[in-house]
Amino acid sequence: MPILCEIVSQDRMVWSGEADMVVIPGAGGEMGILPNHAPLLSTLKPGYVKVVRDDEEEIFTVTGGVVEVRPDKVTILADASENVAEIDVARAEAARKRAEDLLKQTPPSAAEHLKAQAALQRARIRLEAARRFRPKQGAHIKSTPAEDED
Repeated sequence: MPILCEIVSQDRMVWSGEADMVVIPGAGGEMGILPNHAPLLSTLKPGYVKVVRDDEEEIFTVTGGVVEVRPDKVTILADASENVAEIDVARAEAARKRAEDLLKQTPPSAAEHLKAQAALQRARIRLEAARRFRPKQGAHIKSTPAEDED
């Protein structure tokens, strides 16, 4: 019996469907969620969400957020998230460069510094995810069009 999983970012439903297992980057470490899991509420650290269904894996990036687990449903409310198959590597690389350049400038305000650090972290996660998890050519991937955020 599968568990329903929803991954939602601030601006869209990233993914919704049934899963045999969902692996999330919880604040206390990586957690595997199976159907009939005990109720749980946790913050997420930046990293990867793995959704497993019928021996196929789909990987999503998350840059923080919260997860609510119920016995029949996992709801991930991510600060930002996207399917690895949707990552535009050129845009992620440009975002990384912009953030690094901003951090090198003499000194940005505290708010600008935090914003640049968050952008840099997100770009690095996206680039690492594309490098590690991008499907091999010819592999079947289900995804929705990306609404890329920098």
